[in-house]
Amino acid sequence: MSKRSSPPKGARTEPTDSPVREALGGYGIPEKISLRNALEEVSLVDVPGKISLRGVRVHNLAGFDLDIPRDALTVITGVSGSGKSSLAFDTLYAEGQRQYIDSLSAYARQFLDQIPRPEVDSVSGLAPTLAIDQKNHSSGRRSTVATITEIYDYLRLLYARIGVLHCSHCGSSIDRREPDSILAAIAAQPPRSKLILLSPMVRSRRGAHREVLDNIRRDGLIRARVDGEIYLLDDVPTLAVRKLHSIEAVVDRLVVPAGDADEATRDSFQKRLRDGIDLALRLSGGLVATQSQAPEQESFTTETYSTAMACVACGASFEEIETRTFSFNSPYGACGSCEGLGVIGSGDEVEVCGDCDGTRLRPEARAVTIAGTSIDQCVAMPMQAAREWLDSIAANLSPLHQRVAEPIVREVTRRLQFLGEVGVPYLTLDRDASTLSGGELQRVRLATHLGSGLVGVCYVLDEPSIGLHPADHERLIGCIRKLQRDGNTVVVVEHDEATIREADFLVDVGPGAGAGGGRIVSRGTPDEVAADPSSLTGDYLAGRQRISVPKERRVSKQSITIREARTHNLKRVTVDIPLGILVGVSGVSGSGKSSLINDTLYPALAKKLDLVAPQPGPHRSLRGAAQIDKLIVIDQTPIGRNARSCPATYAGVLGEIRKVFATTRAAKTLGFAAGRFSFNSAGGRCEQCKGHGFERIEMNFLSDLLVRCSRCQGRRFNRQTLQVRFKGKSIADVLDMTIDQACEFFENVPSALRLLQSLRAVGLGYLHLGQSSTTLSGGEAQRIKLGTELARPATGRTMYFLDEPTTGLHFADVDRLIGVLQRLVDAGNTVIVIEHQLDLLAACDHLIDLGPVGGKDGGHVLATGTPEEIAALPDNATGKHLRNVLR
Repeated sequence: MSKRSSPPKGARTEPTDSPVREALGGYGIPEKISLRNALEEVSLVDVPGKISLRGVRVHNLAGFDLDIPRDALTVITGVSGSGKSSLAFDTLYAEGQRQYIDSLSAYARQFLDQIPRPEVDSVSGLAPTLAIDQKNHSSGRRSTVATITEIYDYLRLLYARIGVLHCSHCGSSIDRREPDSILAAIAAQPPRSKLILLSPMVRSRRGAHREVLDNIRRDGLIRARVDGEIYLLDDVPTLAVRKLHSIEAVVDRLVVPAGDADEATRDSFQKRLRDGIDLALRLSGGLVATQSQAPEQESFTTETYSTAMACVACGASFEEIETRTFSFNSPYGACGSCEGLGVIGSGDEVEVCGDCDGTRLRPEARAVTIAGTSIDQCVAMPMQAAREWLDSIAANLSPLHQRVAEPIVREVTRRLQFLGEVGVPYLTLDRDASTLSGGELQRVRLATHLGSGLVGVCYVLDEPSIGLHPADHERLIGCIRKLQRDGNTVVVVEHDEATIREADFLVDVGPGAGAGGGRIVSRGTPDEVAADPSSLTGDYLAGRQRISVPKERRVSKQSITIREARTHNLKRVTVDIPLGILVGVSGVSGSGKSSLINDTLYPALAKKLDLVAPQPGPHRSLRGAAQIDKLIVIDQTPIGRNARSCPATYAGVLGEIRKVFATTRAAKTLGFAAGRFSFNSAGGRCEQCKGHGFERIEMNFLSDLLVRCSRCQGRRFNRQTLQVRFKGKSIADVLDMTIDQACEFFENVPSALRLLQSLRAVGLGYLHLGQSSTTLSGGEAQRIKLGTELARPATGRTMYFLDEPTTGLHFADVDRLIGVLQRLVDAGNTVIVIEHQLDLLAACDHLIDLGPVGGKDGGHVLATGTPEEIAALPDNATGKHLRNVLR
């Protein structure tokens, strides 16, 4: 699978230096940009009423022709490995990006020859494309929900324009005033008040400060107030070096004229006062203080005014508030200790930064507030609370600040609303992007595009329903429809039945996976595909095939009990986990499923078994752990961190294959051991590409380009190693086989066959043995782990943890997966699945349903029992959707 590049930077509404604008030679772009119409106007593309693809041969696609309607919702479905992503991303999206770059400047077009063109005869009518997939294109730990959605950019602008700065040392409000305002405030003293104008020079600093007193004398002044007492400069006592001192130059002493004073007296007072204020501000760098005594008062009162960002209470000075003040990706705003990451350390040794308390920001940034709330407190709110706070701040603002804030607040509120509509209202804006699931990340990015206002674009989405409870599907579909109704073409790769039935045009790819797929089995409306007997998807839509529901439920005689779990939003949850059966954990997104299982139960059990695991979430107790011998987590994290990892290396089958090649006559003659057939070791690999099979070319304008190695032509091994053959195939030929092909090829090698058959059993027969792990989806990575575990001898008393294992699976693949999980349970093990897919939940023996909603109001166990018992509950969201499946 080819690498997917990021969306074009030009496809945005705000920037004035857009590459699209440059390409169009200054054409005016309306509030809602129509890339398609603008490109038509300069004859850059020919736009019929459909996207026409001819001779599509990318990866396993079999050279078919296909017309996709413009400005409509098209869903591409089919069994895993049938070629859906090859059609949607590696053809439509890749060609759209290529054509887009072809419309830009001569500088951009110079790279076109180095960008592989999809293997297709022609593509016409294709608008600029944007991909909203599950891969994290962000910059790791520095990205948050707020930065991905650009909400943080708006909040930074809001705080820079109307925020109130407070001293980060003493907490005093810092109110900057113009000299005329200071003059008016001082002149407004009661008549005959005694005024002393002071210029603050030193505020609570240790030292003798002789140079400060000398500077006051050089400016022609004769008095200073030192530690609250006024002295002639010659009479100032020697100051103790180790004590804290405050020094203010006495600039002038005046009396406010009475109301009956003549005009000349008042003008003289005003001029003298103004000159004194100017001198005081110049000496102190922006501060002026007054000590005043009204006629009827005995004591003096002191006021301090500032024209600079300086604290009138302690004298600390601050930089001007700018948008960069609140950027944790900039040294102007980032906490100096953690450099804006919020945590210190790496790997498993990570702890929250003690200086910024995980907020990522410097104290000066956290000291700016709006209505008493700092920017870090704002992004830490649940989204609904943030919307309510934004709605309330106008009442506390001046008319000018209300006008400044109104358009910014409107934009932030709109984006918060979209985040709620796509099904992630439980997320906080400061949530680290690296902690989001693939489905959550995709929906966050979808909300960003909903707020961008783009039209005339072709959006390509990769299973946006992943991780979403059926109760939230309707809102998600509504958001996708909004994109389409705004004048965009939306192409979705999807297995969810509700989304499939919503399509304007449905494309069923198959009939099988890998070489057995790559053809258009059926196309048309969902009803037309359902009526097509040749379509496997149609069989499930029409009810000709169904995923079977067990006739009997297993009954557990043992259980593990976790008491009063309080991790994240869990509300002192106490729950029994039955052993020896298939347990499903359900509930709406953000209801606390992962908090209960992944963050509390698993690490608590691991701790009991003396395994290395994160610290478990807070809970009172865990009982019954002695009944478990082994824990296995099968999640969707990648099986490798770089392109060297592949299914063959992770499952261990490559080690067995290398042994086979080492036993051949040619290998023995040449003295080649098994290590010779590893592309990770010197000796047998190609040294030009170091066994990668490709070379990386750095691009200034685009993502790095990967080109096939010119020496080994992508085969990873050197010429001598490739001369060794087993049954006529080299080690490179074997790595290029699919798992299905390898099963036949190694049918007489039991050690390799056992591992290969296990991978095929979980529906991965279409994957190539040497396929880079970076091209695998989260669901594929999870099934590789599951297949690897299946190949190991069954021990019983093992607890398996799976997080949404149906990700990326067709109806038929889900049926196969359920059979695999039932085999694990039949061997005496316990399988716990966090899941939304209704067919898998219906196949469980016991369900634990959490809710009722996501976020702070969730975290309750709503119901436990068999699927039938959950379905019988009248007000249970999961039960409501289970009823149709169980019927």
